[in-house]
Amino acid sequence: MKILCDQMLGTLAKWLRLLGFDTYYASMSMKDEDLMAIAQRENRYFITRDKVLVQRARRRDIPVVHIQTTNLDEQLHSVLSTNPLDETLFLSRCSVCNTLLDTISKKDVKNKVPEKVYKHQEIFWVCPSCQKIYWKGSHFDNIVKKIDALRKQ
Repeated sequence: MKILCDQMLGTLAKWLRLLGFDTYYASMSMKDEDLMAIAQRENRYFITRDKVLVQRARRRDIPVVHIQTTNLDEQLHSVLSTNPLDETLFLSRCSVCNTLLDTISKKDVKNKVPEKVYKHQEIFWVCPSCQKIYWKGSHFDNIVKKIDALRKQ
């Protein structure tokens, strides 16, 4: 499922990427019409808190999810009620730029990650676009707990 989040939903966009959704996050400089055009052209669900944009998207037959809360768990629940999770895609995308991650050998991350991380971790991923390196640190456990909680809702 492909998604477009407007400028008000940056944290939600990051979490949707962690969950494996192809999530376009709109920059602050984008106009509403640009967002509509991208959603329509790329067949993306449009996710927004803006009531006017919800109405405009519906008039153009763009699938839209109207987020009515600032609570992240409630936002995720709203999105997941219409877009099911695919567990095979969890943690497969860069949370920064949305690119699919590649595995990278441990030797290739030496001096690119903290020494303690290098010593204790064996598996690493890299974003081929922005070069951000990922590993299963303590943050990974927190992400998995949130994912498990979402599955139970």
